[in-house]
Amino acid sequence: MSNPAEMVPFAKTLGIEVTKLQKDCVEGRLLVRPEICTISGPGQPKTIHGGAVMTFADVLGAFGAFANLPEGKSGTTTSESKTNFLSPAPEGTTVYAVSEPVKVGRRISVWQTKISDEDGKLVALVTQSQMVL
Repeated sequence: MSNPAEMVPFAKTLGIEVTKLQKDCVEGRLLVRPEICTISGPGQPKTIHGGAVMTFADVLGAFGAFANLPEGKSGTTTSESKTNFLSPAPEGTTVYAVSEPVKVGRRISVWQTKISDEDGKLVALVTQSQMVL
């Protein structure tokens, strides 16, 4: 499968594309479509919904944690996540994410994901913990 995110129904629904999957880095992109935008004021462009931003980061961090599972373990689950929203991403643009491990342990791993717009401007910074199951 060329896009591992298609194995996760919610990620597939959002249109998340995983473009790189390694133990030390997971990358992806997401087109900001009308279906994943929030409402906007009169004359203002629609922008990506915070929940879509959080899901995008969560999917990438989870894939990274999964790639680092200790032998004999079957999966991970998010145990904590914090998102700093820094700037909007308007409908019709693509956002890009890079997720890297802060620490990978036997029972938990912590991942930091930077989501940027097409110009490289930071949209969000997400730190999440993934518990090993």
